[in-house]
Amino acid sequence: MMAKQVPKRKSLRELMKSGGGLQGFSWPEGTQDFGIAIRRDGTWTHRGDPIHREKLVQLFATILQRDAVGKYWLVTPVEKGRVDVEDAPFTAVEMRIEGAGTAECILHFRTNLGYWVAAGPNNALRVEEEPATGEPSPYIHIRDGLDALIARAVFYDLVALAEECDGALTVTSGGVTFVLGRIE
Repeated sequence: MMAKQVPKRKSLRELMKSGGGLQGFSWPEGTQDFGIAIRRDGTWTHRGDPIHREKLVQLFATILQRDAVGKYWLVTPVEKGRVDVEDAPFTAVEMRIEGAGTAECILHFRTNLGYWVAAGPNNALRVEEEPATGEPSPYIHIRDGLDALIARAVFYDLVALAEECDGALTVTSGGVTFVLGRIE
């Protein structure tokens, strides 16, 4: 009889490098005020001042969680503190195309923290419109209910790849077709 292999947990260093999240523990009851916020442009701040140390921000990102009602928290096994997020906790600042023009095309996005994620079944692309202005806000799912706002220049590159299908602009990545917007 073969012993069941238990997957090895990633180290904190591996999580920081890959963009993964620390998981598998119960959230503590009490809350702290860490004074941390994330601006729409992806800048992490502490009491209003930007945090310039990228490794520190990557460390915080590994413990960033989102609860069932959409609030953001830094969570460890012993403490949790609220994080104010203006839009999305990450920003997609670069796009790379693998297999352009083929059915196996995969769109890869790099976040402001250096993490790469491939759009597909586990990392959906979506575009929301501002009700008052109709301004699009494009996102890619990163992990655990956490998204990256796709930077305007990257979104323009994404739209340039789009094809018209049944009155909508669409792109396909990882075998999934995503709607970027309707054509009037």
